[in-house]
Amino acid sequence: MAVIIDGKAVAAELRDDIRKEVFALREKTGKAPGLAVVLVGENPASQVYVRMKGKGCEEVGIASYQHLLHAETSQEALLSLINKLNAAPDVNGILVQLPLPAHINESAIINAINPRKDVDGFHPVNVGKVVIGDEDCFSPCTPYGCQVLINRHVKDLKGKHLVVVGRSNIVGKPLANMMVQKNKMANCVVTVCHTAAPDIAYYTRQADVLVVAAGRPDTVRGDMVKEGAVVIDVGVNRVADPADPSKTKLVGDVNFDEVSKVASAITPVPGGVGPLTITMLLANTLKAFKLQNGL
Repeated sequence: MAVIIDGKAVAAELRDDIRKEVFALREKTGKAPGLAVVLVGENPASQVYVRMKGKGCEEVGIASYQHLLHAETSQEALLSLINKLNAAPDVNGILVQLPLPAHINESAIINAINPRKDVDGFHPVNVGKVVIGDEDCFSPCTPYGCQVLINRHVKDLKGKHLVVVGRSNIVGKPLANMMVQKNKMANCVVTVCHTAAPDIAYYTRQADVLVVAAGRPDTVRGDMVKEGAVVIDVGVNRVADPADPSKTKLVGDVNFDEVSKVASAITPVPGGVGPLTITMLLANTLKAFKLQNGL
């Protein structure tokens, strides 16, 4: 049976390190990192994420500035707020919670954020820097969390075959670019496969490290995984609970029961990649503070 990769424990350890560094920097500079989170509308899931981000900031000593706007807020008004946050010296990171209402162009909003404050890692400047391996940038939080978990369970990644199932701009593409770089946290041979592949299993069976971010339950079954592979399941899907059809439960993109019998290590859902996502946002905000203050 596979070792269960405890994302909660790794996140707690990293947050403790972040908290210690934040307080040391406060002693040294008299200032603390600040994160502005902007929510437009009342999407219930987004509201939960914003509260979790505020709680994470409080936990590590990062100042949290939440801007809750009504759903009818115009694109012009949102751009005006972003311009103010770009200029605010106490705001080191800016995150606009997605998705936005249909009348607002997401690309226009992301592009308006100062790349040095883009702690979500979605601005084209940061995307480009990830591609070329420039460390003076912000990696998107979910793939960054995947990278951390992978490094905890594979001590030498050099030449390992990493297969990513999924090609989204949020996980698949950035992770592939991050893991192909020539550095100690990467240096993999990387394959990206997706729905256009006639036989995804042909690729997944070759993986030393398999990351599944397809957005569909049971995308990967036990017979699709090489013996001893490390499996990172990014998916979060709500399905009917077989034990009680009147209820639902969260599952990933991987059939956990089958794959855990083949893999050497695997992330559960929930409790795997999820706890790392907000933790890496906090790490990016700390990094932004240091970059902006020449530290």
